[in-house]
Amino acid sequence: VRAFQHAFSTNDCSRNVYIKKNGFTLHRNPIAQSTDGARTKIGFSEGRHAWEVWWEGPLGTVAVIGIATKRAPMQCQGYVALLGSDDQSWGWNLVDNNLLHNGEVNGSFPQCNNAPKYQIGERIRVILDMEDKTLAFERGYEFLGVAFRGLPKACLYPAVSAVYGNTEVTLVYLGKPLDG
Repeated sequence: VRAFQHAFSTNDCSRNVYIKKNGFTLHRNPIAQSTDGARTKIGFSEGRHAWEVWWEGPLGTVAVIGIATKRAPMQCQGYVALLGSDDQSWGWNLVDNNLLHNGEVNGSFPQCNNAPKYQIGERIRVILDMEDKTLAFERGYEFLGVAFRGLPKACLYPAVSAVYGNTEVTLVYLGKPLDG
């Protein structure tokens, strides 16, 4: 029940996506020259939170996971990294392993030599720590590191953006992250 309360919002997503009945899976319709995203129903301004995200279809040229305020757009023209395109969102583009914020690439991620590319169906755990104001990622049981530091004292929502037609992205809230 708690995970469903934190699922994608059917009222806070691009018009080019629909949220499947399970509430956890976004389906992007095959619309040309559009980048489309969705936010969850509940955002966070305090505490520590974790959720998992995985693609159930092709990534396309841009596939971004991260966080956004309510002011960040969830749709735009062209195939771009929508999450991270402004100062209201932070994202990790799984296609090219770049971190994005304020319309700029903030380095590659994870920071290791020959970082492996995301594989379809692979679960990425996202960890938002509003006390330390950080966003970190894990793949499987491997901690990939802190991607963003100095997040604002604002309500931040788990979010994704996709460009590939008929791809599906699932997001499931886990609760407080397990340390160690």
